[in-house]
Amino acid sequence: MPSAPEVMAFPPDEWHYALALAACLAITLPLEFAGARVYRRPRRLLRALAPALLFLAWDVVAIGAGVWEISPVYTLGVRLAPGLPVEEALFFVTIPLCALLTFETVRRIRVGKVGERR
Repeated sequence: MPSAPEVMAFPPDEWHYALALAACLAITLPLEFAGARVYRRPRRLLRALAPALLFLAWDVVAIGAGVWEISPVYTLGVRLAPGLPVEEALFFVTIPLCALLTFETVRRIRVGKVGERR
């Protein structure tokens, strides 16, 4: 009796991490056009992202020491350092960027209210 054909998952498992990051960016990107002005202030953006370098280094050391690992099942297989998938490095840019877009939009809305003090 022939076995049932395997059904391919859509999207394939290895795309999950990358697609989650892309979804975060896609959801928050319109905030730039709503007045967040994050991309129009590159020095401020770089200052906001600078702490990510510390966490990225921490990640590389922890992965190298075997403290934790990123599952290869959910990553594309591209490594920037031993054990460090490209998605993990992009995480440290994407999440602060999305948070900054959200923060600037909320701040702009709050400051724009009539009679509200800053």
